[in-house]
Amino acid sequence: MTLNLVPRREGDNDFDEVRRAVRAFLDEQRAAGAFAPRTDSWGDGWDADFSRALAERGWVGMTVPTCYGGPGRGFAERFAVTEELLAAGAPVSAHWVADRQVAPSLLRHGTVDQRERFLPPITRAEHFWAIGMSEPGAGSDLAAVRTKAVVAEGGWTLNGTKLWTSGAHHAHLFIVLARTAPVDSADRHAGLSQFIVPLDAPGVRISPVLNMSGAHHFNEVLLDDVFVEDDMLLGDQGNGWAQVTSELGYERSGPERFLSAYVLLAAALQGVSDGVLPEDARLGALLARHVGLHHMSRAVANALHRGRDADTAAAAVKLLGTQTEGDVVDIVDELVGPCRTASSASLVDLLYGGIMNRPGFTIRGGTNQVLSGVVARGLGLR
Repeated sequence: MTLNLVPRREGDNDFDEVRRAVRAFLDEQRAAGAFAPRTDSWGDGWDADFSRALAERGWVGMTVPTCYGGPGRGFAERFAVTEELLAAGAPVSAHWVADRQVAPSLLRHGTVDQRERFLPPITRAEHFWAIGMSEPGAGSDLAAVRTKAVVAEGGWTLNGTKLWTSGAHHAHLFIVLARTAPVDSADRHAGLSQFIVPLDAPGVRISPVLNMSGAHHFNEVLLDDVFVEDDMLLGDQGNGWAQVTSELGYERSGPERFLSAYVLLAAALQGVSDGVLPEDARLGALLARHVGLHHMSRAVANALHRGRDADTAAAAVKLLGTQTEGDVVDIVDELVGPCRTASSASLVDLLYGGIMNRPGFTIRGGTNQVLSGVVARGLGLR
């Protein structure tokens, strides 16, 4: 079942041509056995070869300007490509963080030298990245970050621990949020800075954090007297909180926040069409919610592209989107329950993946409780 969340409007084809190109590519890849659709494919679908195949077609780092090695395409076109890949359950996690967060951050906050050094390998899917924000005891409360960066000759020395660092065991570099000044009781978000840290640097130790199925996606990353040169400071010293907030806008508002389980919903709808699953109006309601979230997510993406503040809207997309993803898993699990033996193996596999990943939907990128607070404050309700 292909993605069709966009009502047709005269003069607006929503990049039908590029969507068709992506679907044809995905059909070829599936026929060749290159991948099998999976739930949460942007989270644990790591396939460097697949990412490089996308890069060869200009579908990684799409909005990076040509002067930095990118295709220089539009943000709306990138959004359409991303939706198609996610809806198909394609394995895109290898390049995901670099494409979604790192490239925009480098373009907004990086120096010319940093852009010239790091952006071309991102667009070629040669360098993969991770994000070092969360810490033990400071998950969604980034003001509680305790990793420290101390001035050293020619650079900085970093000490601390990062937790839930997705893909760090595969990635080449990650962006670390660290304290460069003591905590200010009047402004707990002051004194934070960001650094680009190679994951093979001396003093970096990566330990796996397995999920309940035994899969290795998350990591704990220990920084023990890790030295980085001055030119690895990203943006302005002490401006880390503002920079992270802009990154979280990208992390919280994208189509991955409501399409992680779409391939499962599509398989269930196909099961209804085949007569294997019972008809249920809730499946139609879920599809309608996806249409609404598509428009919300795209509106936030356009606002971020124009440099506008979209913190509240991004938090709302993430909050509503991940709730929808959880509902997809719960409802399909209920429908498949008595029909499990009659259902296709692919549907059962997708459901299993959804059940295993469901607890993480509402945690990564900020818990539902934290995001509810963000939305409430943004709307002036608290």
